Amino acid sequence: MKSLALLHAAELVTLAGPQRPRIGNELSGLGIIRDGGLLIRDGKIDIVGASDEIEEAARDAEVRAGLAVVDLGGRVVLPGFVDAHTHLVFAGNRLEDFERRARDESYEQIAKAGGGIWSTVEKTRAASEADLFAQATKHAEWFVKCGTTTVEAKSGYGLTLDDELKILRVMQRLNQETPLEVVPTFLGAHAVPRDSSAGEYVDLVINEMLPRVAKEKLAEFCDVFCERGYFDVEQSRKILSSAKKLGLKLRGHADQLTNSGGAKLMAELGAATADHLEKTDEQGMASLKSANVQPVLLPGSVYALGSTSYPRAREMIEAGLAVVLATDFNPGSSPTPSMPMVLSLACTQMKMSPAEAITASTINAAYSLNRGGAIGTLEPGKAANVAVFDCEDHRELAYWFGFRQMHSVYVRGEQISF
Repeated sequence: MKSLALLHAAELVTLAGPQRPRIGNELSGLGIIRDGGLLIRDGKIDIVGASDEIEEAARDAEVRAGLAVVDLGGRVVLPGFVDAHTHLVFAGNRLEDFERRARDESYEQIAKAGGGIWSTVEKTRAASEADLFAQATKHAEWFVKCGTTTVEAKSGYGLTLDDELKILRVMQRLNQETPLEVVPTFLGAHAVPRDSSAGEYVDLVINEMLPRVAKEKLAEFCDVFCERGYFDVEQSRKILSSAKKLGLKLRGHADQLTNSGGAKLMAELGAATADHLEKTDEQGMASLKSANVQPVLLPGSVYALGSTSYPRAREMIEAGLAVVLATDFNPGSSPTPSMPMVLSLACTQMKMSPAEAITASTINAAYSLNRGGAIGTLEPGKAANVAVFDCEDHRELAYWFGFRQMHSVYVRGEQISF
């Protein structure tokens, strides 16, 4: 039996606590063990405790056989980050959009000039599955280098049956061939194709795309961009209700640009999450709370778009919502795989504490992906997904920004080489 002892963490941030998403003051409970350590056996955490306890357990003959010991040298240790909202698979980039935005051009001006989501759709459609996999593999490596070991990933840059299936198959292959765990979400309803009416495309999503995705088991969740100019509440309800009947769990882009009722719809349908929520009001928050829908907040996209309209994280926490933080990694509005950068934005722009931000990007995110029992904390029986940072205090992760503090990453007990 292969064993690994990780010893002498300055802070072993276990996040041990209730076996459910954390709310209110629970978001601040990190379960820190000073001079902490882990004993890992066959990819899972076996023992968590002070380093001298782990060393004592490691003297057992059965454990000692094949045991590797790593001195962490007084560093901070966390569960691997769980990024619950990304657009991992796409072709190309949006450098022209970025430069135009820097010249203060509007979204509408950029779209008219051939930019926006359509430039990514065209590039993704033109790319082969092999080319998409190669670029996505590079993205996956970026995530792991930032301490992230699990991501949710959405399709949505194909907008035809074949291209959406192509993107989802790339995610399937990423799961098999990279260290990153990818949780696939079907987002066929990301935008209405230029050669289709909204009604025609909704019918295509419901009658052709969703049945194939479900039959081939290519996604766990279905998402919709519920927003004025994309899919309205009624169209979103039709798509998500169809997905639910096919056994898919639900997520939703909601209230990003306008308070259009997206949060209330996610509550009505019993979605796992409502994401973005920049424009959600008190009624929307109350709806999410009553239906136990988790808000996924994406400050990276607010920052990258040059906006100041951040989600009202403090009010959501005070309302008892189990807040999640994620990168929204995508080529247009949030080109970052860095969860530490998102922690910094959460603290400086949304007034979350460093502890709340860590909880929101680990165990709460894991529960939003239906994986709270397997990842997201450092507790016995869970996957040994471990992120080690070159600092001595967990608050440093959000305090220092603009450079990588990563020391090492372990996925299921195996160290990943950078």
